[in-house]
Amino acid sequence: MPSIVTGHGITLNYQDEGPKEAPAIILIMGLGAQMTVWPEPFFYGLVKKGFRVVRFDNRDTGLSTQLEQYGSPSLVQTWLKKRFASTAAAPYTLEDMCQDTLALMGALQIKKAHLVGASMGGMIAQSLAAKHKKKVLSLTLVMSSSSMPRLCTRNFLLFMRLLRLQPVRNNEASSINYLVRLNQLIGSPGYPQDEHTLQKQAKLSVARAHTPNGFKRQLVALTYSGSREHLLPKIKAPTLVIHGLEDPIFPLCAGQKTAQSIRKAKLKVVPGMGHNFPPELMKKMTKWVAKHVTKSERKRLEKKARKCELHIMKS
Repeated sequence: MPSIVTGHGITLNYQDEGPKEAPAIILIMGLGAQMTVWPEPFFYGLVKKGFRVVRFDNRDTGLSTQLEQYGSPSLVQTWLKKRFASTAAAPYTLEDMCQDTLALMGALQIKKAHLVGASMGGMIAQSLAAKHKKKVLSLTLVMSSSSMPRLCTRNFLLFMRLLRLQPVRNNEASSINYLVRLNQLIGSPGYPQDEHTLQKQAKLSVARAHTPNGFKRQLVALTYSGSREHLLPKIKAPTLVIHGLEDPIFPLCAGQKTAQSIRKAKLKVVPGMGHNFPPELMKKMTKWVAKHVTKSERKRLEKKARKCELHIMKS
């Protein structure tokens, strides 16, 4: 896979498919996940529908820059410093990750793009759409939120189980086992995957890249960056929110709140879906995103044509 280097010295590994002159869709992945977590049927499905589609490894994941000089930061210490100290140290923030995406767009000569963000990637996409309006043509938020999940009995127990799942050894076998158990916990009850399939996926992921501390640094960045709720009303791009009814990380109310806070956003609730990409739903999800992007493109071109007509009339 090719890569670019940002002005801040961050190497981003990416995949760019489809006609260069076609409307560009940029896929932004979530916490600790490599770009290969975007399912192939979804990625290539959008390419087959005539779009230019780009996916990439965020910093500290996959084959992009690993900021190992920051070590393994403590989430608890970061939270305490942010809450009680005047300043809090974090290796980087979600705003820095927004700048990574903009740098990738610049390097690929993509002036404007349709953004699709999953989980934390959706949070990055929200910030981009609010702060860089002219760069974002449409927004699709999948299993995302505008802030960290509020603790309740259900997700508190889940987070405790996730903490206990953390690999006790920094080796390939422990990482594979962790990924399998993780996906069993956060997966879709309506579309369960057997352990053999999860094992195969985990082995491929770990073989490509093994970055356990990168996950922790991204989690600290996510925690440090706080809520984006105040940014949502500033988003003007046509927005589609896709959220699973059974999401254990971000409950449905998180997706509902996001959709309500963005002007004219559309919400699509998916029964049986958790916090993953069920293979059985990829054909539908490809159709939903393609339809949303196509509609946004049509409205943009119609608006552009009206401006031209007005300019000619005034001339």
